[in-house]
Amino acid sequence: MILDKESLLYATHEVENQPPPLIDYNLFTSDRALQNVVQNYDAAWDEQDLIGLGSKVGSAEVIANGFLANKYVPEFHSHDRYGHRVDEVTYHPAYHTMMRLSVEAEAHSLPWNRPQPGAHVARAARKFMIDQIEAGCGCPITMTFAVVPALRAQPEVADVWIPRATSTSYDERFLPADQKTGSILGMAMTEKQGGSDVRANTTTAVAIGSGGPGTEYELTGHKWFCSAPMCDAFLTLANTDAGLTCFLVPRWLPDGTKNRFYIQRLKDKLGNRSNASSEIEFNGTWAVMVGEEGRGVPTIIEMVNYTRLDCIIGSAALMRQAVAQATHHCAHRAAFGKTLNQQPLMQNVLADLAVESEASMALMGHIAATYDDTQNEERRLFSRLATAISKYWVCKRAPKFIYEAMECHGGAGYVEESPMPRLYRDAPVNSIWEGSGNVMCLDILRAMRREPGTIDAFISEVEKGQGMDSRLDNAIEYMKNELTQDDDLEFGARRLAEKMILALQGSILVRHGNEDITEAFCASRLGGEYGDEYGTLPRGLNLKAIIERATPTE
Repeated sequence: MILDKESLLYATHEVENQPPPLIDYNLFTSDRALQNVVQNYDAAWDEQDLIGLGSKVGSAEVIANGFLANKYVPEFHSHDRYGHRVDEVTYHPAYHTMMRLSVEAEAHSLPWNRPQPGAHVARAARKFMIDQIEAGCGCPITMTFAVVPALRAQPEVADVWIPRATSTSYDERFLPADQKTGSILGMAMTEKQGGSDVRANTTTAVAIGSGGPGTEYELTGHKWFCSAPMCDAFLTLANTDAGLTCFLVPRWLPDGTKNRFYIQRLKDKLGNRSNASSEIEFNGTWAVMVGEEGRGVPTIIEMVNYTRLDCIIGSAALMRQAVAQATHHCAHRAAFGKTLNQQPLMQNVLADLAVESEASMALMGHIAATYDDTQNEERRLFSRLATAISKYWVCKRAPKFIYEAMECHGGAGYVEESPMPRLYRDAPVNSIWEGSGNVMCLDILRAMRREPGTIDAFISEVEKGQGMDSRLDNAIEYMKNELTQDDDLEFGARRLAEKMILALQGSILVRHGNEDITEAFCASRLGGEYGDEYGTLPRGLNLKAIIERATPTE
């Protein structure tokens, strides 16, 4: 090959010993743990569609769109060039491409459109794969999915808005909802003075007519965090004379004019950059009451429980993508005469990450399956408690996990051309959103106190794995003893949550998990031989098989 003079000037070396980018792979067929979840929880009927989606989201084109949507962040436009107030947010086309992919894949609607055994698991698997490539669009997709159970509290509102929310057509145009082919819905709860304490909200609602459920009101107040402000409508909370009440606020009025929905600014966030989050003002804003007056929190909590499920899915997805990137890198990168994945210390780190990721994924599938069986009271009680505990644990584990996976790449994982910095920035939001760590622990205690049957339901589920591993048996007995302690439970709530979730994960794995993963989990997380950092697995485990299982190959 003949090189010109300029090429020769800079050609000091050949690039070698660098891994190829992880692109054009199938996120479903290359993930044996995800396949196991789908098969274990009655969702095998969806495998062909999952294979097709896995190929699509793993394509170089879709992966590139994930990068673009985060590089070119949303822009807020308060007024048009003539001075008219517009309150619009514009996005890069790549964001709309990812939203369209999610909506067409029914990541927002599958269980509502096709209710059947395994529907929530199939939907979780779809969202799990999409979130690995672009997590920002997961927020509006989650809220649209989660709004359906809350809307059912007001049938006449549900009849109008649920068909819009469950449409599989994504329509990004800023138009009245009745002129669009589908709608995206959101929520706005948090206010400056209260944060998670929504009882401190000051937004007020005044009836336009007689008042009551399903009737019109005007809202006045603010919301400190309103995610995805270009949604077509939002559930929000405001005070009437009867107390905190739930309302639906559309962006457009029934007569086709804009509602008094004022965006103050967009948040400049650490991560989740492709998704706009805003501060908004209500000033005589038109709304419709949803559910019983004065019972706003129980009404909107129906939505919150489903968003917490998606926090689990989203964090498990980020962890999966992080370990996929790490194992892929270490399979191709050599040092000191061997690939990194052949070196004992790195094997310990990679295997430990793989165990954590698969345990989180198995937990995700198990919790999602409970949402397919809400008519069973024991399952409902278990789901109520297990969702809160899992949200606390999995979301809190993700940032440190992703950092460790980033470190496996060395400096190459720290640059923005790598997906690792974005995964790392995206990780904390799932722990903060819908209840940070302390809020979740308080919610766990609240569930146990207000519905004592939740404890019995949780123990019953965990005990299904009893007798299958002595280390798990010991963990179950320890957990049961901790649950009987009434002294200052709030002070030790995080420790209690940790013991409960590890026992549950162990129980799920001994019943449904891979043998090598299960042994490693019980030996480390339950066996008392585990350090404070990843890479401290005990000796005698089949690390090679664990790493191979986590490496994304066809």
